[in-house]
Amino acid sequence: MALDFSFTEEQDLFRQTVREFIEEEVRPMLPRGFVEGHEFPWPIVRKFQKQGLMGVPIPREYGGAGMGEVGYCIMIEELAQLDASIATIVGAHTGICVQPLYLFGTEDQRAQFVKPLAEGKAIGAFALTEPQAGSDAANIQTQAVLDGDEYVLSGTKIFVTNGDVADYLMVSAVTDPALGARGGVTTFIVESKREGFKVANVEDKMGIRLSTTAEIHLDGVRVPKDNILGKVGEGFIAALTALDGGRIILGLGSLAGAHAILNRTLQYVKAREQFGEPLGKKQAIQFTLAEAGAEIWALRMACYKAAQDCEHYYEMVAQGKSVPRPFRDQVSRQSAMVKVLGSECAGRTIDKCMQVYGARGFIEGFDDLEVAFRDHIISEIYEGTNDVQRLIIGRELYKLGELPV
Repeated sequence: MALDFSFTEEQDLFRQTVREFIEEEVRPMLPRGFVEGHEFPWPIVRKFQKQGLMGVPIPREYGGAGMGEVGYCIMIEELAQLDASIATIVGAHTGICVQPLYLFGTEDQRAQFVKPLAEGKAIGAFALTEPQAGSDAANIQTQAVLDGDEYVLSGTKIFVTNGDVADYLMVSAVTDPALGARGGVTTFIVESKREGFKVANVEDKMGIRLSTTAEIHLDGVRVPKDNILGKVGEGFIAALTALDGGRIILGLGSLAGAHAILNRTLQYVKAREQFGEPLGKKQAIQFTLAEAGAEIWALRMACYKAAQDCEHYYEMVAQGKSVPRPFRDQVSRQSAMVKVLGSECAGRTIDKCMQVYGARGFIEGFDDLEVAFRDHIISEIYEGTNDVQRLIIGRELYKLGELPV
């Protein structure tokens, strides 16, 4: 049986197009080093909107590029080599807002919400986490009470990427406390212009500083029944399905950032001379670079394999087909694996490169390395901490009794 890890001609052309756009249009606009303040980078984001890169996996008839999950991975891989903050903005908009709205939305919802989001005419966000519901996401307290033909939402959401600029948010709220997360949580499409919607705070973070992270207060926000995403009581399914794809993207994006730093380090060790020869000729340096390069190469293959399976999974969901439970569990398990491995590989690679630079990397302000150090830490935390991902993986392996081939 042949194993083909190559991309299609269309995918290769798409990668080249995205790469040229990023290098020519976006990189010159990117600030260098530590960014003071936390102002949303509208000029850069508008470039992506104009280029049609805010709905890459969404079918063309709904305003997207029709490139599927693998094409979306290609775009994020190229983008994350530029900057983790911008990749986070686009990822939160596309992967965990627009994608689930398309997968679970009605045709009317796809026309009303998905199309403008995918076309780049609006910004989306995903609001699940609350002050008492972080890793324990099922413990959300935001309430949605039916009142006539509307639901009234009240509660607080935190760590909402794009939350301060979003036009539409995918919000999880409790509709029946007695049923718990698996039957009592419903997802709503909430327009930020609705009365009672308030951005209470924008966090001051140590990393991904171009990406804004907001606290949202919902004070009696009235949402029509037509804005329910999927079915009442099945909101947690929509959220978890979105996070499966999001974690794959996060794992690959982390690797891409590490890949960029490794490439910069390879250039450095060729130019830097010590003891009469280029630093890169030293065996210890070559071993360090070899370990990082081998890990990135192997995990990149795993990320794209997971993305391919996730794309097939999403196609089944979008078409309303029944997804076999073993396949659904496989996608969730793989997404957790590449999220853990990709994010932690990035941390190891960045640390190895810092050791290669030595004091120069710490003192002389090698901007890319400092930014990478600040940015990579969050990748092990958001969209499900790595310890939670290990619980998912371990639970599945225990249930199966073996590691599937």
